[in-house]
Amino acid sequence: MKKKLRVGILFGGRSGEHEVSLLSAASVLKAINRKKYEVVPIGITREGRWVTALDAERLLNGDAHAPARQLRAGDPDVTAPAAVLKRGEAVIVPPVPAEKAGTGRLAPLEIQASAELSTTTQQRALDLDVVFPVLHGTFGEDGTIQGLFELADIAYVGSGVLGSSAGMDKDVMKRLFAAAKLPITKHVTLLRSEWKTNPRKCTKQIEAALKYPLFVKPANLGSSVGISKVHDRKELAPAMDLAAGYDRKLVIEQGVGGGKGKPRELEVAVLGNDAPEASVVGEIVPGKEFYDYEAKYLSEGSIPIIPARLTRAESRQVREMAIAAFKACDCAGLARVDFLMEPGKAGKPGRIYLNEINTLPGFTSISMYPKLWTASGLPYAKLIDRLLELALERHREKQQTQFSRD
Repeated sequence: MKKKLRVGILFGGRSGEHEVSLLSAASVLKAINRKKYEVVPIGITREGRWVTALDAERLLNGDAHAPARQLRAGDPDVTAPAAVLKRGEAVIVPPVPAEKAGTGRLAPLEIQASAELSTTTQQRALDLDVVFPVLHGTFGEDGTIQGLFELADIAYVGSGVLGSSAGMDKDVMKRLFAAAKLPITKHVTLLRSEWKTNPRKCTKQIEAALKYPLFVKPANLGSSVGISKVHDRKELAPAMDLAAGYDRKLVIEQGVGGGKGKPRELEVAVLGNDAPEASVVGEIVPGKEFYDYEAKYLSEGSIPIIPARLTRAESRQVREMAIAAFKACDCAGLARVDFLMEPGKAGKPGRIYLNEINTLPGFTSISMYPKLWTASGLPYAKLIDRLLELALERHREKQQTQFSRD
């Protein structure tokens, strides 16, 4: 009998998108083919504790199980992985001892250090064939967790360290898009320290480069957390303060359409590694003024239109731009690419701008990424299969890389 692929589903985390991650993970755990895979749920609490088995299930149900600990996710006292990485030792993760399973301790992910372990032992130490990190935002989508997987030589779904970090940082992302000659909106990037030190100077800099309405965003966050639409100067300072609470770097963008009509919000799902493919184009009609966190997850007024009502040429252009954006950021596995289409003028179609790329987009069964692939002929459960295949394919490809001169 063929051995089942052992898959770790990693979810939760300290990000502002913790709840979104729980929703995504619940959908994956419900849809994944249990006949094909042995599934290991792995949760990370808001405080940075790693939990498995029964405690991971409790986390999905909104119960962290253990008292909150005011520790950062990277502190050595939070996880054994952090402690080992701080000491700079080699890392392995042993299989779960039966007597420790479900205790809420770190036994399933306790990382041991040894400079004398054989290569075979290191490869089999985790006892997982692949990890699906259903983690959104900080510490999950920004390259940090991907770095841990790389150090431990674990196959995982999604982009690598570079693609993840570039796709998370809206400032760096836009620089890569510009280098690839992709159309982006006018924007200004400022540091939190600059805003706190001299808000008047920052305001002048913003207003000299951009016209209202503006969008103020934390550079490193997703799900529209911390984003504000700013109609005039009196709304600018509160928006900057809000965004500054979430990141040290702030991106201020000029609104598409100049306030003379809402831009159309288009989305494309990309799937693949070196030869990525694009889904059909979808459109979101927000129930609010723009597609913010509440419109995405809490209110019911937003309307998805799949496929979007575009001409063949427009659809082809958007899909080609999505693949170009995916390659520009060195992404892998999956990404959702978002666009803004300005209102048409005098019967002419509006220009299409690349807005951003999301390397670990929402993954509930009703999220746009899986819905776009369902509309393209790849249903949710099969999409999970394909993502796991791509993760293993990329890991095998990496084995061809030589890391020493010997």
